[in-house]
Amino acid sequence: MVRKPAVSGQFYPGDSKTLGVMIDGLIPKETAQVSAKAVILPHAGYVYSGKVAVVTLSRVLPRKRLIMLGPNHTGIGPRFSLWSKGEWEIPFGKVKIDEDLAEKILNAGSSIEADEMAHQDEYSLEVQLPIFYRLFGEFSFVPIACQAADLKTYRQAAEQIVGGLKKIDQEVLFVATTDLTHYEPELVARAKDRIAIAAMISLDDEALIREVEKNQITMCGVAPVAVLLGCLKTIGARKAGVCLYQTSGDSSSDYGSVVGYVGITIK
Repeated sequence: MVRKPAVSGQFYPGDSKTLGVMIDGLIPKETAQVSAKAVILPHAGYVYSGKVAVVTLSRVLPRKRLIMLGPNHTGIGPRFSLWSKGEWEIPFGKVKIDEDLAEKILNAGSSIEADEMAHQDEYSLEVQLPIFYRLFGEFSFVPIACQAADLKTYRQAAEQIVGGLKKIDQEVLFVATTDLTHYEPELVARAKDRIAIAAMISLDDEALIREVEKNQITMCGVAPVAVLLGCLKTIGARKAGVCLYQTSGDSSSDYGSVVGYVGITIK
């Protein structure tokens, strides 16, 4: 089955030439690349968060197999929904699902279920694909849409993913996507986002959940990031760093109500 784009021409240009020029224009002229285990990226329209995503990913050595975790904004489908077969269409062509890895993850537990409906209108992972394709070339991926849960449930999903990974002999790049504070004044958003970012770069899933709840941080991707952090505890990630942080105000010049965006690499 081929998934058709839901937000092409809205969140990013629907024309491949225009899209390529836009992404290329955001790539830093000089950057050192690192071998990363994971990245955390935003998922807004490219005019707002594209720079954060491109700058961050340009610092990562390409991988050919990806596991992508994103929030399920629609609430459709199981708590953790994995699209297991076929391709996703983007303006540059089609990106293949890593069917072998998807099957291994599904067979490793019951927390994550095969489901396509959750992904049909969900944009958080779709908007990643053109950037990865432009910077990495061809790759295959496993998309998982994540709904809100508790720490135990996030860790069970992480255990299932890692269980599937043990069945392959090739390293993958984990990708989790989240936007940060939504629709608050610039100074308030930046203060709250600093707290969420500190928890993320400490690689502490429990602290992330606690601080988001305590400080009422309207971060939409707590679920995918918490699952990612659970995976990283098992595979031995040691260090995380912020590549770039911005708000929508940096693009719109409207600082009265902003959304925060961060790019993080994890080694």
